[in-house]
Amino acid sequence: MVLAVLLAGACLGGCSISLSDMPLMGASDSVEKPKEVEAFPAVNDLPANRDEAVLAPAERNKIEQELIAARERQANANASAAKPAAAK
Repeated sequence: MVLAVLLAGACLGGCSISLSDMPLMGASDSVEKPKEVEAFPAVNDLPANRDEAVLAPAERNKIEQELIAARERQANANASAAKPAAAK
C-alpha cells in the first residue's frame, strides 16, 4: 500500500511545475522571465488605425500615369540598346 502511494506520488510529480519556475525557499523577489513575442498576431488582433489619409483618386491616377510612362521609357531604352547589339 505504501509502495503504491509512493509510486503514484512519483508519477504525479512529473505533472508539477519545473524547478526553475519554483521560488527557492520562499523567495518572492525572483527574476521573472520575459514573455516571448509571438511570431504571428492573434486572430482578432487588428493593427492600429493609420494617421495618414488615403490618396485621392486624382493623385492615384497621376502616380499610375507616371509609372506607366517610366515603364514605357525603360522598355524603349532596352529596345534601342538591344538593336545595336543584334546588328553586330
